[in-house]
Amino acid sequence: MNILIFQHTPGENPGAFLEHISSCGDTASIVHLYDGQPIPQLDEFDLLLVLGGPMDVWEIEANPWLVREKQAIRTWVQDFKRPYFGICLGHQLLVDALGGKCARMQKPEIGVHSINLTDNTRGDPLFELLPHQFRVLQWHGVEAVDLPADSSILAQSDASAVQALRVSDCAWSVQFHPELVQGTIQSWMGDPANHQCAVDWLGSADAAWEMVSNSDKIVEEQFKVTSSIYNRLRQI
Repeated sequence: MNILIFQHTPGENPGAFLEHISSCGDTASIVHLYDGQPIPQLDEFDLLLVLGGPMDVWEIEANPWLVREKQAIRTWVQDFKRPYFGICLGHQLLVDALGGKCARMQKPEIGVHSINLTDNTRGDPLFELLPHQFRVLQWHGVEAVDLPADSSILAQSDASAVQALRVSDCAWSVQFHPELVQGTIQSWMGDPANHQCAVDWLGSADAAWEMVSNSDKIVEEQFKVTSSIYNRLRQI
């Protein structure tokens, strides 16, 4: 399979998904949108993976490439009807591109927390075999508030009602960060803006570094989740 990946910032890379792509003998083409790279011909690819990023879906003046990206997502899902998987910003972009709405949360969600799958996962090609509850890394201050047509909520958390989403029968997205590998969050914290955001949202530098430690503790669990998701995406 030929995988197309949209990346929005140097620090938020595909992580564990690159390992799954390689182990399956697939190929990946990463488009660094923040660096001005153009989106290639979509019909050459079998799966679209859209990663996270610090920008918001409505910040098109600061990030004009978001307009082209949203159009590509619409074409991919609505016209090509090929498998899509979005992470964090990629989740919000799916919602926004297909006519839904995202908005700022009253209180951001950050840190390692549990999510719970909903009854909508019964029969779902990606989520049916996942544990009913598992821990994930959250880092977002925006959430989906209005969903596109033909959407099903697949997972929720105490802080956010839409943690995983299916749109139609070819597009899935998650608000959390399943792509974690060892050191992912420590690497993100090397960016001063990320570090300050974590301190501000969590209340202290100690709490921010505790999140780093806690995120590494769930890497093995998350790797199993992403392995299952990726292998099932390949079968759609």
